[in-house]
Amino acid sequence: MPTPSMTPEQIRAAVREVMPSVRADLEALVRIPSVSADPARADDVRRSAEATAELFRAEGFDDVRILTAAGGAPAVLARKPAPEGAPTVLLYAHHDVQPTGEVADWDSDPFEPTERGDRLYGRGAADDKAGIAAHLAAVRTFGADLPVGVTVLVEGEEEVGSPTLEAFLEEHHELLAADVIVIADSGNWDIGEPALTTSLRGLVDCFVEVRTLQHGVHSGMWGGVVPDAVTTMVRLLATLHDDEGNVAVEGLHSGPAADVDYPEERVRAESGIAEGVQLIGSGSLVERLWTKPAITTIGFDATRTADASNTLIPSVRAKLSVRLAPGDSSKRAMAALRHHLEQHVPWGAQLTFTEGEFGEPTQIDATGPAYDAARAAFRDAWDGTEPVDMGVGGSIPFIAAFNVAFPDAAVLVTGVEDPDTRAHGANEGLHLAEFEKVCLAEALLLHNLAESLGR
Repeated sequence: MPTPSMTPEQIRAAVREVMPSVRADLEALVRIPSVSADPARADDVRRSAEATAELFRAEGFDDVRILTAAGGAPAVLARKPAPEGAPTVLLYAHHDVQPTGEVADWDSDPFEPTERGDRLYGRGAADDKAGIAAHLAAVRTFGADLPVGVTVLVEGEEEVGSPTLEAFLEEHHELLAADVIVIADSGNWDIGEPALTTSLRGLVDCFVEVRTLQHGVHSGMWGGVVPDAVTTMVRLLATLHDDEGNVAVEGLHSGPAADVDYPEERVRAESGIAEGVQLIGSGSLVERLWTKPAITTIGFDATRTADASNTLIPSVRAKLSVRLAPGDSSKRAMAALRHHLEQHVPWGAQLTFTEGEFGEPTQIDATGPAYDAARAAFRDAWDGTEPVDMGVGGSIPFIAAFNVAFPDAAVLVTGVEDPDTRAHGANEGLHLAEFEKVCLAEALLLHNLAESLGR
């Protein structure tokens, strides 16, 4: 079995030493507006991939490539072979970012990293360019003496649903093969409390159009006899939940959640729910957030109030997003949603249902030596605090793709976020002290895996 070249105390000191350069590299990445959802930013996405590739070339990775599959966005693949007898670890992150939304909602330029208080603000400062930086920190800590083989995969289209990732994993399967896969795209339970993410909800979405008229007509002449499309759609959407706010679509799966205390006052503070608004649903809060389905109307096309006239609106369109509990199937869920809407559309209105995205939920059996190594690394990095096994209400569908492509690998879902990161929103921010702990934990993890999986 190979002998790791550094002690945990030396690793801790080395991480502290490399953090200023890692932060500078992170800030340089944040300045690149690599918004994968915007075709006008395609050159920036390519520039982001090139900058990421150069960072790992500078760390002595001889095999560094920018690759695509099926016409997808550029991904970075960098490899350093394992020392004799040591395992290989695949480190995943993504270099593309979400759109900024209204720039006026930001307190500083979203693409100019800005430190305020204990955070570094900027689009991608956390999600997920800090994931790239954490991998970089772990590699830089060991220099030329990595205790394990490392393959780095930095995707360029995660924020648009990773449409070509499955093809990428298939096409480059041999290059990506590893004993352990670390996916740095989640978060921790709280500031000062590390976590491994062991379950994530899946996702389906769809467009629903309701039509009641061939054209608009005078509401005074026909109101009371002819239904308008907005009222019809509102009544249809109301059937998706019961009076408590539980999802009322038959056939969607629910399951138990980990026994984790998530106080209501914390949920209210972290979610930003308005004063006096009730929480919806029944069961424990973590069940409602992690292991039960949720349906949200995320878009609605109808006449603007500024353009309103005394007219019965003939048609409206809504976009629905459904989060699926671990154990469910996205195809089955989409069929159940369609059946429900078709059965509940009121007054014989014409309904058009258009499928959108599919993403599978994930449940990880977080047992075995790789997970023991991760928990020990987290415990050491957070000075004795035990990590939480937590669920996430959001979706990272590609994790299921990794599980299918590499069924013998242990998949560890980690990350840099905390409850106030505001990923995807205005003023996304990275907690700098926690980020250093994340970097230390990943370096310790590589050390621990060399000891526990080495042959």
